[in-house]
Amino acid sequence: MAINTKKKQEDVDIDMTPMLDIVFIMLIFFIVTTVFVKQAGVDVNKTSGTTAGPCKNAYVFIAIDDKSRIHMDKTEVQPSEIKAKLNSLRVENPEGSVVIQADQDARAGVVLDVLDQARKTGAEVCNAIDSEK
Repeated sequence: MAINTKKKQEDVDIDMTPMLDIVFIMLIFFIVTTVFVKQAGVDVNKTSGTTAGPCKNAYVFIAIDDKSRIHMDKTEVQPSEIKAKLNSLRVENPEGSVVIQADQDARAGVVLDVLDQARKTGAEVCNAIDSEK
């Protein structure tokens, strides 16, 4: 009687499902932990200055349009309200910066007033009147 001593060779399949699960979990983690920068909701024709540096922790955007109207986070504000609003926002994020985007046709006096009020709050002002390249 002959005994079959040969072992059957089995096909080995690698199951990729756990690896895909890990990739999706990592993707969700990075999407959730990413800090998204809010852009001002006002279209401005910016000048081409090159003296301002990049912002590190932008927390509020101030836009000044061609009619010298001031917008903070998509809502129009009066010049007298800027300092109070920035002070309340600085309580939430003391290390944050202010980005001022001014239209090239905006009055210089309005832009300088906004810049001065932002600096009086102690916030770092960056990219003022500058277009990113």
